[in-house]
Amino acid sequence: MDLQGQNGLLSTYREGWRNRGVIGIAISATLVAFYVVLYWEHKVKEHFGIEPLTAISEAAGLRNRWYLYGFLYSVAMAGGAVYYLRRHGNSRYNRYRITVNVAVQIALGFSLPFIMPLFGRNEFYFSYFWPLKYDYLYPQTLADLPLYLSLYTVVGSLVAAPLFAIVYGKRWYCSWVCGCGGLANTFGDPWRHLTSKSTKAWRFEQVSVHSVLVLAVASTFLLGLDWLIGKDHPTFHYVVSGSDWSIKAFYGFAVGAILAGVIGTGLYPLFGPRVWCRNFCPMAAVLGLVHKLGRFRIRVKPDMCISCGNCSAYCEMGIDVRSYAQANESFTRASCVGCGMCAHMCPRGVLKLENRWERSDDKSRQHLSVVDF
Repeated sequence: MDLQGQNGLLSTYREGWRNRGVIGIAISATLVAFYVVLYWEHKVKEHFGIEPLTAISEAAGLRNRWYLYGFLYSVAMAGGAVYYLRRHGNSRYNRYRITVNVAVQIALGFSLPFIMPLFGRNEFYFSYFWPLKYDYLYPQTLADLPLYLSLYTVVGSLVAAPLFAIVYGKRWYCSWVCGCGGLANTFGDPWRHLTSKSTKAWRFEQVSVHSVLVLAVASTFLLGLDWLIGKDHPTFHYVVSGSDWSIKAFYGFAVGAILAGVIGTGLYPLFGPRVWCRNFCPMAAVLGLVHKLGRFRIRVKPDMCISCGNCSAYCEMGIDVRSYAQANESFTRASCVGCGMCAHMCPRGVLKLENRWERSDDKSRQHLSVVDF
């Protein structure tokens, strides 16, 4: 982070499309409409007799509308990356982070899943882990996968991801690998300053993100139990996975479609780019709890903050970074995704992202345990 460079507020508050004005509302409405059609195209066909996204995907030589979505997603990330790096590319950390994030999306989030069926394999998304990819630990899913992919899924989700979070913080995934975070990093960057920093928003985040995590864990457990005993208990099977109103279907609809898609991405121009990551992502909740025990922190250089507020204004996770800088207090927050923008936008270089191997005093002040290696 020594060569991260600093920038001021630039033209953030002088560009109407980047605020909650008429243009911002129109962009949000367009995004929401796109996701509604994406998830419920069959309803569009019932009412209008057309399947617009399917027609476009077929014309483009793609298998279905989901591959079209993956292509558009990758294009949006690549275009957003150009926009972002033109503004913040003087930071070496930003250049590496965004380049890796886009490369992972194009290679593992689109190209490889598209290529695998050409060789008789089921598509598989190597850059996603449970509980973000909520069905990856379902026994039914693991049983259908080749052994090496089943091992990759289990070890990656339950061992590797938490271990990396201890060592590097949740940023290794949320800001370097994850496609959801990648879209927020790039396409969503123009609206990062719209994320609420209020206490009310923080309290809502604490309840909502951990509620979804509990729901993800509970649904995975029930689906596993259904796989074991469902044949002998038809009522239980019907409630858990055997109907359109089952727990499995509800989770896919409420979390997978509404929270992750329609709300999580569609409301970028109104509430900032990390609506999903901050408030609803169960993977972010898990990694956030783990990295509070680990080595990641944001270090504050004492007696240097001038209270300009750049750090808080540009925090896409709604953390009031300035309050820590004013108090000369280095800190670790579960919601922090380590994007580095608070340090990048600071005109005096007060903030620095780091992984401390020795026990940090600031962790003790916040009553946080630190894993000793």
